[in-house]
Amino acid sequence: MCGIVGKLHFDDNKIISKTEIKKMSDTLTHRGPDDSGIFVDKNIGLGHRRLSIIDLSRSGRQPMPDIDNRFWIVFNGEIYNFLEIRKNLARDGIKFKSKTDTEVIIYLYKKFGAGCLEYLNGMFAFAIWDIEKKELFLARDRVGKKPLKYYFDNNIFIFASELKAILKNSEVKREIDFSAIDEYLTYQYVPHPKTGFKKIHKLPPAHYLIIKPGGEIIKKKYWQLDYSKKLNLSEQEWKNKILSKLKQSVKLRMISDVPIGAHLSGGIDSSLIVALMAKQSKKQIATFSIGFKESDYNELPFAKLVAEKYGTKHYEFIIEPNALKILPKLAYQYEEPFADSSAIPTWHLSELTKKYATVALNGDGGDENFAGYSRYNAVKFFYQIKILPFKKQMKFLNKYLYNLSEAKIFRKGYNFLKAYDKNPITFYLQIIDYFNQKEKESIYNDEFKNKINSSRWHSFIEHKFNEAKKFNQLDQILYTDINSYLPDDLLVKTDIASMAHGLEVRSPLLDYELLELSAQMPSNLKLKRHNKKYILKQIAYDYLPKKCIDRPKQGFGVPLEYWFRGELSNYLKKELLNKNFLNYGFRKDGIEKIISEHQSKKQNYASQLWALLFLNEWFKVWFK
Repeated sequence: MCGIVGKLHFDDNKIISKTEIKKMSDTLTHRGPDDSGIFVDKNIGLGHRRLSIIDLSRSGRQPMPDIDNRFWIVFNGEIYNFLEIRKNLARDGIKFKSKTDTEVIIYLYKKFGAGCLEYLNGMFAFAIWDIEKKELFLARDRVGKKPLKYYFDNNIFIFASELKAILKNSEVKREIDFSAIDEYLTYQYVPHPKTGFKKIHKLPPAHYLIIKPGGEIIKKKYWQLDYSKKLNLSEQEWKNKILSKLKQSVKLRMISDVPIGAHLSGGIDSSLIVALMAKQSKKQIATFSIGFKESDYNELPFAKLVAEKYGTKHYEFIIEPNALKILPKLAYQYEEPFADSSAIPTWHLSELTKKYATVALNGDGGDENFAGYSRYNAVKFFYQIKILPFKKQMKFLNKYLYNLSEAKIFRKGYNFLKAYDKNPITFYLQIIDYFNQKEKESIYNDEFKNKINSSRWHSFIEHKFNEAKKFNQLDQILYTDINSYLPDDLLVKTDIASMAHGLEVRSPLLDYELLELSAQMPSNLKLKRHNKKYILKQIAYDYLPKKCIDRPKQGFGVPLEYWFRGELSNYLKKELLNKNFLNYGFRKDGIEKIISEHQSKKQNYASQLWALLFLNEWFKVWFK
């Protein structure tokens, strides 16, 4: 796992210096603390920061050339099937100088060009410079585990693992993309290809770029999931097939020349990964867990049950509210507006893990792959509820009961019933959004509204829905999440938090072959009646304590609701009602109302308030 940078002048007479490439790559030292390297050839420069995982010797140094010094690569990630590819390439007479997966990519590209991507099973972002053709090739893995951001104009193309390296170039101006801010306040993340900075983009998952001489840019998608080709297998056959592929996926991700462990939340996904690791390892597995003092958000007892069952060396940590200390760090490292508050425990979990391991496996992808979120049930209800009478009466009854009891289930019921008469896309957006359009109207001033004409607050999700319109109702939502929330939120959260601490995190449930296999599974084996992740639970019963499976999903949440009504209430007002923040285009009365209604328990606006707090810190860090 590493950090990569590069800069290309379209004018062959412009010279790139080693100093400017070093300046960029040094910004990413946290991603690669073990080694560094630079390649410069007239108008092209490549830089690399290395976190040594496979082949710890100097022969793994990057930028790395092929034997003829024609192709030069900088690579971030892991190719899990590289040993198999290496054997096949060796039959062609290729002599390898290292034992790395990086070198395998070079010769695979030399043989197949962009077609090399079909053979790679892993997480990756890489760039290859062809000296003869004067052509730059960049690619990102299928689901978007590894980041790749870039800037270009008529003169230059600049890329990096993180945009903070791009901003080290004097040619790149820092300008806020307010349309991206509007999208962020809808989704809690900035949807690709936007970043929050004008003219800086992120390459979408499963895409590659070719930069030709003179600055012509070709962008192409090379892979997508197809849910239309279902396999006719029995439930037991599916259980065996999924388990077999998952075992293989875990085994591949346990290849490492450095200490390895696992993130254990106590949920089904991470617990099953730990169980399969323990079954396939001769050594004791190290497991790492994070919890909170608030019992509603604490899964440590369940994690401990799994750790005890498999005799792991278990480490756990309790988080206290420390937003004052951690927010500036998060705003700098995440570098885009990012309101997923579970970044806080993920950050602390990575910090804890790095003390004992350099690689960790986790359970990311189980919910998107096997239908684990409550919203999948909500969408199923959406199609069923149209035939029910008395919907309006039920809606207001839920609101009345919530006002009496403050039970979350009644608030969710009210929001759900309020949206029943919408179209599927609008309904889905209404149950996932942070700020709805009415709420945004109340906090934006007229100047802000004039800056967001190109916002895709609705069309981004609509486009994903339309790509999947030939699939059934559940598969359409799964496809949408795998192409939006997964790469732009969940995987960003893990990559940034882990790499900020020099930690590599691997996700067996996101193996692309497993994704393709599960896409061929009938929907009713994922969401059976209203039992989420049905087939995965049937597998888990053979490996995990029953009480870890038959319980409500908690997720990796943070008790912001309590914090903002307690320890952080004054901090909230001080930051969000400050004129420095309001001057970006926000109405004081609108924000005051949200704070007041949250603190009086009239509404739970914890997520919205955190989104504004993070945005405020982002402005301070990047636009002083």
